[in-house]
Amino acid sequence: MADESNEVKEEVKDDQEILRRVFNILRENSPELVGFWLLTIIWPPQVLERTEKGTKKTVFVNFMDYCKTMHRNVDHVMAFLLAEVGTRGTLDEQQRLVVRGRFTQKHFESLLRRYILEYVMCIGCKSTDAILSKENRLFFVRCEMCGSGRPVPPIKLNFGPRRRTAQVSRD
Repeated sequence: MADESNEVKEEVKDDQEILRRVFNILRENSPELVGFWLLTIIWPPQVLERTEKGTKKTVFVNFMDYCKTMHRNVDHVMAFLLAEVGTRGTLDEQQRLVVRGRFTQKHFESLLRRYILEYVMCIGCKSTDAILSKENRLFFVRCEMCGSGRPVPPIKLNFGPRRRTAQVSRD
């Protein structure tokens, strides 16, 4: 009886090992669910509000952690988020994303889910093990699991200087 419990303890060393085993079994039996798990495992964004010289700003504290988890370029993720919220932002000294305006944690969470669906997840096998590459001025997502690839839309900037067009009088 004691020998059996020692064998079990040796097999299961820590929580990370258990989680890795579960994902491997899941990947073998139901590969379509693997990408879904990344969406549900992602922790909530840490968002702080701060006021500086009369302007309200939102600080996305764990922005760099998200970029590392998704294996995506910081500039690409930042461009997507800023284009979606329609404002400007920068990285501060502590590598946190500082965005002009007030935004909630739920807002950033929904934007990150949309980014994952559009720029991280493979449509064919739902795997998040995909590489974002740029070929001939177009971005492509290439899946490492099934080998499929697809073009992804460029990030459209929704903000910037507005140009006024001359109004034509219609008589």
